[in-house]
Amino acid sequence: MPTVAPLDLQGHCIAAVFLGDVPHFALADGTIHRLDHGHKTAQANDGLLAAFHDAANDRLITGGEDGKIFSVSAGGNAAELASAGKKWITSVAAGPQGAVAYASGKIAFVRFADGKTKEFMHPRSVEGLAFSPKGMRFGVARYNGATLHFPAADGKPVELEWAGAHTGITFSPDGAFLVTTMQENALHGWKLADGKHMRMSGYPGKVKSLSWSAKGKWLASSGAPAAIVWPFSGKDGPMGKAPLELGTRGNAMVTSVACHPSQDVVAIGYDDGMVMAVRFADAKEVLLRRPGKGAITSMMWDREERRVAFGSAAGDCGVIDISA
Repeated sequence: MPTVAPLDLQGHCIAAVFLGDVPHFALADGTIHRLDHGHKTAQANDGLLAAFHDAANDRLITGGEDGKIFSVSAGGNAAELASAGKKWITSVAAGPQGAVAYASGKIAFVRFADGKTKEFMHPRSVEGLAFSPKGMRFGVARYNGATLHFPAADGKPVELEWAGAHTGITFSPDGAFLVTTMQENALHGWKLADGKHMRMSGYPGKVKSLSWSAKGKWLASSGAPAAIVWPFSGKDGPMGKAPLELGTRGNAMVTSVACHPSQDVVAIGYDDGMVMAVRFADAKEVLLRRPGKGAITSMMWDREERRVAFGSAAGDCGVIDISA
């Protein structure tokens, strides 16, 4: 049976991540807690709204109500990267060559590693940001679709239209597909080579969590009483294919998903605080954590694939050791 090292905090956990091998928990008040030979804390933003785990640089990028963007590295070291004055930073992302994107209102900013910043104006507010894994380009989720920018060049952006409010965005690991979460209970996708649309609907709730499997063949999502896992191995992604439904529970909704770093397994967090791991091939389930306080809001596997850090909307955080 997996063992759980609990960390009972006060407040909403925005991100539970491993930096180095140390679990860090970023709360909505901007405090960064870590379990590093005891419970230690550091302060980043004054009011945290968005966080992104920058795996390539082993850091957490945060943005908040204070208009600042911080880089938090292992050991809880918080360094200010940029500031947008008194505007709220509602979305952050990290990309290649140390670039960071952040959004406030209708403007998306890209800060390059040398500290230079470029602005990209949009007609409506920027709701989500993501960098492509290939080349220096980034996507913006917006009202009625998504926009692709190439910040290192001065070319025209690519507009991907689809009616409705798009709230979050992700590229597939091979850069072939772009998927957005929507205000309605659906995902929308585009095959970037030809602009083909992919409708992924039928969710009973809003999709707030997405996670790509190790080789990008699957996209796991929350927003239902099971993890809805779409197949992306074919050239047209999930079109005409049914998703897997993993970890189905009749009385709880999935609120967070985190795919295993190397195997076709997904950790699933529910609105009652339960966490399960489920294998794609045969839907075999392993209970990782019994129900607790608050919906699970964030999870991450460590590099050695032995532990899962988790956080909840009620500050009920901790680390699950599955090798125990």
